[in-house]
Amino acid sequence: MNESLAVVWVSRDKEAAMNMVFMYAKNSLLKNWWAKVSLIIWGPSGPLLVGDAELQKELKALKKAGVELLACKACADRYGISSALSDLGVDVKYMGEPLTQLLKSGTSVLTV
Repeated sequence: MNESLAVVWVSRDKEAAMNMVFMYAKNSLLKNWWAKVSLIIWGPSGPLLVGDAELQKELKALKKAGVELLACKACADRYGISSALSDLGVDVKYMGEPLTQLLKSGTSVLTV
């Protein structure tokens, strides 16, 4: 059984980010629900994160807990935020192929 989780965060909804995406991703590692957790910032969630200090603070807690932080470069480039996401400690890269590989590998994927 694959013990990896990828959370694909696409929503511009801050409430969903705070009370589901970040909370579940962090606790999944801290409580050993999953062996590996990746957060993939995709589309409109990127500008929300870049413009919100509270979300950035939560992102730091995710990183400290061991959550892998990734962002779709194509989307980030469209929004002009690739550098800002990198500055927050997010690995910004083209994610189409990596997401496809995660899906094919049996990694559990949660989209919010």
